[in-house]
Parts: sequence; structure tokens; C-alpha cells
Amino acid sequence: MQRLLFPPFRALKGMQCLQLLAPRAAPRAQCDCIRCPLRPGQYSTISEVALQSGRGTVSLPSKAAERVVGRWLLVCSGTVAGAVILGGVTRLTESGLSMVDWHLIKEMKPPTSQEEWEAEFQRYQQFPEFKILNHDMTLTEFKFIWYMEYSHRMWGRLVGLAYILPAAYFWRKGWLSRGMKGRVLALCGLVCFQGLLGWYMVKSGLEEKSDSHDIPRVSQYRLAAHLGSALVLYCASLWTSLSLLLPLHKLPETRPLLRLRRFAHGTAGLVFLTALSGAFVAGLDAGLVYNSFPKMGESWIPEDLFTFSPILRNVFENPTMVQFDHRILGITSVTAITVLYFLSRRIPLPRRTKMAAVTLLALAYTQVGLGISTLLMYVPTPLAATHQSGSLALLTGALWLMSELRRVPK
Repeated sequence: MQRLLFPPFRALKGMQCLQLLAPRAAPRAQCDCIRCPLRPGQYSTISEVALQSGRGTVSLPSKAAERVVGRWLLVCSGTVAGAVILGGVTRLTESGLSMVDWHLIKEMKPPTSQEEWEAEFQRYQQFPEFKILNHDMTLTEFKFIWYMEYSHRMWGRLVGLAYILPAAYFWRKGWLSRGMKGRVLALCGLVCFQGLLGWYMVKSGLEEKSDSHDIPRVSQYRLAAHLGSALVLYCASLWTSLSLLLPLHKLPETRPLLRLRRFAHGTAGLVFLTALSGAFVAGLDAGLVYNSFPKMGESWIPEDLFTFSPILRNVFENPTMVQFDHRILGITSVTAITVLYFLSRRIPLPRRTKMAAVTLLALAYTQVGLGISTLLMYVPTPLAATHQSGSLALLTGALWLMSELRRVPK
């Protein structure tokens, strides 16, 4: 018992960060340690250590390590945003079905010779998109859509490396707390799942459908799942990053503040749902159905909303209903953000929090303007891509405001 409570001095010499601080007048040592008060005017800083093979390991990360991890996750969320934007452009240019197989390593090398390009083009010609839609496509045109899909896939691999390699390094260095290790493992797992889900989505557009002569396209359900998982990955990475980088505001827990916080959470969920509904609009080309605003054609509620049976199918498979739902969600989102802004003005908030509320309001009305313009102009690719990017910016603003209103843990 004496040996356990009072280890030999040689073992203590091997421990990291074993320092006794002088009284308060002395300079404070730079050390990732736990302070234990001894008596007035004197402190001890002893790391939480575990003796493993005679060596001590620090289990609590320092503030500097938290900042590094926070910046890393901020960069990771940026790479995910780039993948979402690039994927949207790939969908708008109808390039997603140009690569008809999937290999983790083999496909990283693009065709280089004329023979390799012709062989790749011949493989593409065996699938429905070429037979029905692009039967007069030239090799030069095929190279464009092939490189679009190739760049999207390579960017996805870059996202995976941006998560996995630094995560392994930080884990080995001991810069991740126990809770952060669980989050990082979940994020890395979601990155891998996202890649597999992308190929599962592409496969749905390569299948022969003998009972249909419609334009070949990927399943809108799989497209929504692919986009939804990317948005979850983006939100989780950004939220964790903001939690590590932005200091908490010590706001008084008043009833108006609690109401504002709950309303901000609900508004962020509504923005997420609106962005996700955009996947069904893209998957069904629903933006080309009614190109007028605020009415849909000559009426406020079109007659073909409930064409399919059972009725629930219309929500996900009827282009008219899908566009109608997206309009309603967009209008509801901008209304909720407007109410949220005016609620925030009635409460004394820090300057940074007020800036987040104003930014979110500006992004909301910009996004509505982009959406209406995209619709009226028959979905031009540059404008539609900007509208899709705006949904990410709006979601970012909602998460920023939520982070500013976080409750200080007791």
C-alpha cells in the first residue's frame, strides 16, 4: 500500500509535467496540467498520468491542442462543402453516370492514350444513358462529363484523407479527449459510408429498366440519402469545430433566451430539411416543371399535385408535388429566420451573436432570390449551382447562431 500511494522517486522523475509552482508572484509554467490547491499562495500542477511501462501519458488535451483539432475539423468541413458543391455541378451537367464502375485505387489513374479513352467510351456506350440520351455524343464531349465525375470522385478521396490521416496523428499524440475520440471515430466512419453510398447511388442510374423509356437518372431516394449524409457530416464537423474554437458567452438563463435558443434549433432543422428536399428536386428535374413564381402556372395550387397513387408517393415521386413542397419549405424557412432575427433584437446579446443573426437573415433572403431566379430562368447551370451552394451557406449561418447561443456547462 505504501508503494502504491508513494511511488519511488525514480518513477516520479520519469513522469511528464511534474512541477511545483512557486507562490503567485512567480511566472506560470507552460504545461498541460491539473491544478490542485495546496495552501493559500501556493499551487501544484500535476498531470493526470498513468504509469505504463515506467512512462507517463497525459490524458487531458491542452487548450492549444483543442485549437489545432478545431481548425482541422473546420478545414474538413470546408472539404465536405466543396464535395457537395462539386457534386451538385456534376448532377447539373449530367455527368454522374459517365464512369460506369468503381475501384478505390485503380480508377485514380485517368485514361492517357487514345486507345484507353476509346475503351472507356465503349464501356459507357453499353449503358442506358448513352443509348437513350447521348447516342450521338462524341469522344470529346464524353471526356468532359467523364472528367466532371472523375474530379468529384477524387475530391471525395481527398475528403477521406483529410479526416483519417490527421485523426490518426492526433490520436497517437494524445490530443483527443475520450469524448472527442468517439466523435472523430464517428466522423471517419461517416466519411467511408458516404463513399459507398455514392457508388450505390450511381448504380441505380446504370440499371436497365425495360418498362421505362424515361431519361436515365439516379434514384432520387439514393440521391437524397447521399446528400443527407454529406450534410450530416458537414454539420457535425462544423459544430464540433465551432465548439472548440469559439468561446462560450456567459448569458443569463432568462426565459426569452431559452425561447430564442429553442427557436434557433428548430429553424436550423427547418433549413436542413429544405436543403434535403432540394435533392428530390434535382433527382426528378422538378425545377423544370413550373417555371413561374409566385403561382405555379395559372394557379396557386396546381391540379396535378396528387397524380400518383397511393397519395404518399406524390411527396417523393411527383415532380409537381416535389417542387411545391420545396417552395413551401423555402418560404417557411425564410419566415422563421425573419422571426428569429426580430426575437434576437429584443434580448441583449453579445456583438458576435448579433452579427450571426444578421448574417443568417441576409443569407436567407439571398438564397430565396437565387431560388426564384433559378426557377424563372429555367435552371441555368451556373445559377443553379450558386443556389445549391447558398443552401450550405445558409445552413452554416444557422449553425453559427446556434453555437453562439450555446448553454454554458455547469
